[in-house]
Amino acid sequence: MARGRKQGGGRKEPRFGLAAAMADLRLDPKDRIPAGEDAPKKSAAKKKPVEPDDEDDVPAREPKAAPPKPKPSRGQSRWGLSIGRMAYWALVCGLWGVIALVGVVVWAGAHLPPIQSLEIPKRPPTIDIVGVDGTMLAQRGEMAGANVALKDLPPYLPKAFIAIEDRRFYQHWGIDPIGIARALVANILHRGVSQGGSTLTQQLAKNLFLTQERTLARKLQEAELALWLERKYSKREILELYLNRVYFGSGAYGVEAAAQRYFGKSAKQVTIGEAAMLAGLVKSPSRLAPNRNPEGAAKRAQTVLAAMADAKFITEAQAQAQIAHPSVAVKPAGAGTVNYVADWIGEVLDDLVGQIEQSIVVETTIDPKLQAVAEAAVIDELAAKSVKFNVSQGALVAMTPDGAVRAMVGGRNYADSQFNRAVTAKRQPGSAFKPFVYLTAIEQGLTPDTVRQDAPLDLKGWKPENYSREYFGPVTLTQALAMSLNTVAVRVGLEVGPKNVVRTAHRLGIASKLDPNPSIALGTSEVSMIELVGAYAPFANGGVGVSPHVVTRIKTLDGKLLYMRQSEPPAQVIEPRNAAMMNQMMQETLISGTAKKAEIPGWVAAGKTGTSQDFRDAWFIGYTARLVTGVWLGNDDNSPTKKATGGGLPVEVWTRFMRAAHQGVPVAALPNAQGSGLAPTLAQITSQISAPSAPGANAATTVRAAPSGRGTTRPEAAAGLDGWLVDRLFGGQR
Repeated sequence: MARGRKQGGGRKEPRFGLAAAMADLRLDPKDRIPAGEDAPKKSAAKKKPVEPDDEDDVPAREPKAAPPKPKPSRGQSRWGLSIGRMAYWALVCGLWGVIALVGVVVWAGAHLPPIQSLEIPKRPPTIDIVGVDGTMLAQRGEMAGANVALKDLPPYLPKAFIAIEDRRFYQHWGIDPIGIARALVANILHRGVSQGGSTLTQQLAKNLFLTQERTLARKLQEAELALWLERKYSKREILELYLNRVYFGSGAYGVEAAAQRYFGKSAKQVTIGEAAMLAGLVKSPSRLAPNRNPEGAAKRAQTVLAAMADAKFITEAQAQAQIAHPSVAVKPAGAGTVNYVADWIGEVLDDLVGQIEQSIVVETTIDPKLQAVAEAAVIDELAAKSVKFNVSQGALVAMTPDGAVRAMVGGRNYADSQFNRAVTAKRQPGSAFKPFVYLTAIEQGLTPDTVRQDAPLDLKGWKPENYSREYFGPVTLTQALAMSLNTVAVRVGLEVGPKNVVRTAHRLGIASKLDPNPSIALGTSEVSMIELVGAYAPFANGGVGVSPHVVTRIKTLDGKLLYMRQSEPPAQVIEPRNAAMMNQMMQETLISGTAKKAEIPGWVAAGKTGTSQDFRDAWFIGYTARLVTGVWLGNDDNSPTKKATGGGLPVEVWTRFMRAAHQGVPVAALPNAQGSGLAPTLAQITSQISAPSAPGANAATTVRAAPSGRGTTRPEAAAGLDGWLVDRLFGGQR
């Protein structure tokens, strides 16, 4: 026992049970569970602890640790996390993008008409206005221009559009992904919109069904409609629709209207260069229109020609030949001012044929050559002298003696102002109204040789004066009209009665309201040019009243007659003898009166000048047996001119026009009464007017000694003609 104590260092008691079995158990640190992990703790918490007999003698068990894992580097860890996140968010965004795109497509399609009921809209009716010779003058309508079949066009015309707008037209199905990608790359490289990816079919869909707004919804609708068009129509049908509906600027829709507008010919007759210019307009029709920007249009046409050569539609030699000789836009005769005529026709069409539901052709009385001459006469004269005389506008109307309007200029520049001064404007005619005063006097028994007094006149404070402020004493009516003496016109107007003067003017064709007061003799009531010129026509035709007109026939494109002007039964508004005497009087105006500059070699002409108060209006209405023409010059705001008179600018415009209009035309004389002969010219009797009277002679005796006529025996007061007029009108009050 003693050795046992010595070796063991103490007495060991025997142990039994679980404590004895676990007495030699020891835990390595690797076997211990890390303190940070929750799962082992929860497991340990649930397990009931062992209660050994002697806690101090039971060692704690250390859990066995897992073998260590290799740790990735920091760079590898971040890169893997970044790739994963990018892939995840890319997938999420892509999914939402697809959902949004599908939603937008569905929304855009929901705002379109049902595809099964969709049809190509009918072309709006157009109005073709042609001249007396059948040439096109103007077109009206929402989409002016006739349809033309693809087979009737020269092959290079549609190819020009394909070359520059949609090279893969025959390969795609309405949408061209390759073209879109190419345009996208080009736009990115140029940092802007340099190319478009729309196909011809997409452009047609936009023109037929959609607006011009640039939105995503509209582009989606355009793509859907393009697919529908490609499914329903052939390529030839789509191309033909496109060429007949696309806009070319200047109000021209379709190649036919554009060819007529810019080149004065049908689309069937355009050259390669002209076809290239038309194709180039589609990009920007307003900016590249050859009548507004010829340089830009020519440069764009060169680009189209190069594209046609690159696509092998034409040879390189053909392209270079056309580039060396670029096409030039041709201005049709009367292209600008004839639009005043077209507007006037548009106003009367409803009365002639009612509502227009199909395209029509309106045949007119307008002579394109005379229209061009009239336009040049007005514009050139204003360009040369408008500043000098402070005149900004002018108008001209020319008609045959039966009322058929041959030319009409409603203003200086239609593009600047569409107001028609020949039809709509009403101005004071001034002395151009005096023929109605003298005609009334002739109808009451006076003659061209009747003498009346030219002297100062005072009517209750109103003192009409002559333009020159000179007075010539006793003069004949012919002299008074030729020299445009105001005092004589007022005296004669009061003598015959202002109301009778108004009736005469209305009977001859003046439709405007006229005030029957003493100043009516000086043209103080406003009238329009068309009615004033029409009222002069009876003088030129022997006394028959006319209705100014411009439309002769209206028919549909297939020839169905809708309207034809019926000849009116002649209505004699002036006795032929009286008309002849008026012609004699107004001829003197051109021979020695206020219109001495108005001369047409070989022709007998007559007329009357007119200048309103403060030189606001300058008129000349003159006529031959062939044409009655009126000219007006003034300002729209009714401001005074710098002493522009009817015998100045209007006579110059009238003479230039009438000389050109009468070239090569057989000479015809104005109607004259048999045996009536011309009155003495003003030059022959000037000495009588200006010579001093014989001693003791007075105005009354001079009047009574004048050539015989019923007017010379009229009673006169002791104070002369002035006293007689005042006594008659105002009961002797001076």
